[in-house]
Amino acid sequence: MQTIKRSIRRAELLAKTGLSKTTIYNLEKAGSFPQHFMLTPRCAVWDEGEIDAWLESRRQAPVAAAAGPDHTRRTHFPGRGRAKPEQGVEA
Repeated sequence: MQTIKRSIRRAELLAKTGLSKTTIYNLEKAGSFPQHFMLTPRCAVWDEGEIDAWLESRRQAPVAAAAGPDHTRRTHFPGRGRAKPEQGVEA
């Protein structure tokens, strides 16, 4: 018996992955996400099997958390450990 390959459109892809359109675009561009293909000139779809495999690979090897922001690089609202600018004096 032959299995049927299923294609999913963007709305279902977003619901299935929980990612935004921009994140999917950036991951595709970097080669870290399955590429879409054009079913018609205005209809982009993804292979559901490839998306499921990608999700399973993410479950097996989760991505490390991103580092927090570097507050020392702020120019307008300095973080802890930096002196506040004095009132009326320009830096």
